Amino acid sequence: MNDLEGLAPEQVERISKARERVIDSIGKNMDLYGITLSIGHLYGYMYFNQGPVTLDDLSRTMGMSKTSMSTGVRTLLDLKMIDKVWGKGTRKDLFEVVPDWHQNFSDYFSIKWRKAVEGNMAALGKSLNEIKQMKSEYADQPGMEQLLSNDEAKIEEAIKYYRWLLKLIEALETGKIFELIPKET
Repeated sequence: MNDLEGLAPEQVERISKARERVIDSIGKNMDLYGITLSIGHLYGYMYFNQGPVTLDDLSRTMGMSKTSMSTGVRTLLDLKMIDKVWGKGTRKDLFEVVPDWHQNFSDYFSIKWRKAVEGNMAALGKSLNEIKQMKSEYADQPGMEQLLSNDEAKIEEAIKYYRWLLKLIEALETGKIFELIPKET
C-alpha cells in the first residue's frame, strides 16, 4: 500500500501533505452528505492507493480498528463507491475505489433519494387515502370538506414533486443527466 517507498523523505513528506489535504477535503465533503468523516477519509486513502487493499492494509494505514474499517468498507460498498475485487493468490477480501466521481455522485444520490422518495410517497399515499375517506364521511359538513380539500391539494402537489424527483433519480441512474450537464473531459 506504500507507493511512496523509495522516495526521498522530503518527497514523501510533500506528497503526503498534498494527499492529506485532498483526503481531508473528501472526508469533509462526504460528511456534508451524511457519511461520517472517517468513512470519507477511508475513501480518500483508498482513492490514492495504487491498487486493491485489504482491511488489514487499511487498518494499518489509518490507525483504526479492523472492525471500524469493516463498517466503513461495508458503507462504501453499499454506496457503490468501492468494489470488492478478486486477487490472485490471496484469500483476503480486496477492495478498490470506483474512481469515477460522477458515477459515485449519481449512485449516492439515487440510492439515498430513492429510499427517501419511497418512504415519503408511502406516507403521502396513506394520508391521501385517509383524507379521501374523511371527505366521504364528512361530506355534509362544508367547513370540514373545504379543510380536507385544501389538505388533499397540498398532498397532491407533494406527490407531483416526488414523481419529478423520481425522474431526476432515473436520469442519474441511466446517465441521462450527463446529456443535460456533460462531464468535463
